[in-house]
Amino acid sequence: MEKLYLGIDIGSTTFKAVLMTEKGRVRHSLYQRTRPVDSGRVRCSGVCAKCGACNFGQLRQTVDHFLSDSGVGSLSEIACTVVTGSQIVEDTHDFLPYDFRVSEVTAHVAGARHYYPDCEAILDVGGQDSKAMIYNRDMQMWNYKMSGICAAGTGAFLDSVAVKLNVPVEEMADRVNYDSSLEFSSVCAVLSATSINKFKNRFPLGEIIGGACRAQARTIMSGVGELFQGYSGTIIFQGGVAYNRAVAYYLKEITGNNIVIPEFHSVLGALGAACLARSYSQLKGKLDLHKLEPVPIRPLESVKLRARCTKRDFLGKSDAPVVWRNLFFPAEILNALGTRILTLETYAALFARNSKKVKKAFDHAACKGFSGETCSFLRVLEGVELPPAAFGVSTSQPCQQGERIFRDLVRTYGIEDRFFSLQTPPNEDGNAVEHLAEDLERSVKLLEQKTGLRMDPGRLAAACDYSNQAREYSLRCNQLRAAHPPLLRGAQAIYFASIFSQLWGRPELVEIQKQLCSELEQTVAELPAELRIEDTHRLLWLHLPPFYDSELLDYIELECRAPIIFEEVNFIGWEPLDARDPYRSLARKLLNTGFMDPDLRVRSIIEQTANFRFNGCILYNHGFGRCSMADSSFIKHLREELLKARIPLLVLDGDCMDQTVDPCSTFTKISAYVEALNEKKYGNIFGPLRQEKA
Repeated sequence: MEKLYLGIDIGSTTFKAVLMTEKGRVRHSLYQRTRPVDSGRVRCSGVCAKCGACNFGQLRQTVDHFLSDSGVGSLSEIACTVVTGSQIVEDTHDFLPYDFRVSEVTAHVAGARHYYPDCEAILDVGGQDSKAMIYNRDMQMWNYKMSGICAAGTGAFLDSVAVKLNVPVEEMADRVNYDSSLEFSSVCAVLSATSINKFKNRFPLGEIIGGACRAQARTIMSGVGELFQGYSGTIIFQGGVAYNRAVAYYLKEITGNNIVIPEFHSVLGALGAACLARSYSQLKGKLDLHKLEPVPIRPLESVKLRARCTKRDFLGKSDAPVVWRNLFFPAEILNALGTRILTLETYAALFARNSKKVKKAFDHAACKGFSGETCSFLRVLEGVELPPAAFGVSTSQPCQQGERIFRDLVRTYGIEDRFFSLQTPPNEDGNAVEHLAEDLERSVKLLEQKTGLRMDPGRLAAACDYSNQAREYSLRCNQLRAAHPPLLRGAQAIYFASIFSQLWGRPELVEIQKQLCSELEQTVAELPAELRIEDTHRLLWLHLPPFYDSELLDYIELECRAPIIFEEVNFIGWEPLDARDPYRSLARKLLNTGFMDPDLRVRSIIEQTANFRFNGCILYNHGFGRCSMADSSFIKHLREELLKARIPLLVLDGDCMDQTVDPCSTFTKISAYVEALNEKKYGNIFGPLRQEKA
């Protein structure tokens, strides 16, 4: 009996299924719109295939009816089932048993390659997002870009236009006037009705539809089209929006590329899933996934030491004057003076795991006029009651918005005359060092004047010495991590954020880093002899993580089995401090921390790729590009340099503090990225194969 393979793609607006034979022929396919069930229940107990009263039960009924129409008695007769789509959730497996789940990106690539094995560019536009995929010959892997959280440039936009014009979306292409010169915005699917209303009773229907379809094509390309820059070949256009021939016409007009719509364009995600089901069935017994077992989270004494210091610094009591500090002002100076440091960004991050407090802080900040355009760290600071400060210090770079919020906070709390902003140049040169050194000395004089403290040169020299000792242990930790298979989880190490610590210049940081070094050395001694560096992926994490939970990093390392080997916030890139010339030394350290100068930052990342043997790089784009430490110009520069090093960059849009704005495509992007890395490294998307014994 011929084996059958089932691919299912459940998107935001449609259900797709393809039943494929062992020879790769499509035996049956289904494309239908989905909607919530009328019962009001999302799930229930009982025999769901017979009941169908809840969403999951209805899903199972749909699959069973599809199989019955295909001449298949039950799901148990299918050799392998692979699913994909944004609506596949954790509970789906309870109602629809499947063998494997893949990302929509990988599924669409597999579907297109089934009929066009030599294709190098694919554009999929569905109801919720757009995806561009292109094969990079230099990297020998597929790269992709997905649209963000806005529905513009997706099927949702055309749906909203169709409703406003009272025209079935399926008929829009037949009514287009291709000579239409109407132009209107498709920047927002929800607000498109406003644009449509201006034309609805003033122009013929065909001209309005033509303008809408062209706007749709332009918005698709503005969202994901940069991936096709410099590419002149054929683009395979698939997904539900490909039903609209007018959008394809305008895509060709805008890009100049040949646009091909495949026969099964609407179900190519499901078809690709069926192709991968066939591959998975053939490889299942040959996979050697034990090599990819994640590093366990270990109870480290160094973590406990750090936690105790944080609790004492931020929640303890002290008679020392409180000084507000941003992440970059040298902590050695404040520690040598004997102040109690309150690093405000860190203080904001402490609220992240309490969603009620964060929500309340955002509410208070909004009432003061700070919208979502303002960094969420800074909105928290504007929305909570801060411990009173005797003084405040900040830096003008790299976060200009942060410096302005600091100025607002010192006005609010009435300490305008007790605030010093260090005017930090964007890059290092002789003048920059001298300027910063002089400014640091001025800040100390003002601190002395306003707090009554006195800087003891001996204490400043001691702070420099402690800083150098902590630096040496930190470098040793980083060297151990670079030279071995994963020693600890990135989800654990990322929260160390060594370069931002306010403990520099204190013996506590020396003890913490010494303890961590000892723990890593012990882990090295316990590594299995057969475990090799090249057995796993080696990912670099750039910028900060989400502070509200570690789910995102856990997904990368536990579900996708791709270890985060190192984190940018733990990179030590400065020379030892000279206790005889502390202010110039601290100026050089500040300029070489990595975030001040974007060019230096990119160079440092590229230099570390060879040392750590990274094969992938992930940038968490806090604030969706509004953050000056992860803006578009930096990302462009970084991507260009990583491309030369043949290392793919994954950019994850999100927010470190506000979990309500994370786009739903994040986990799809991660899955697709790791699947592409798997195919490049192992020759398939699933993982390494067992080595044949000689």
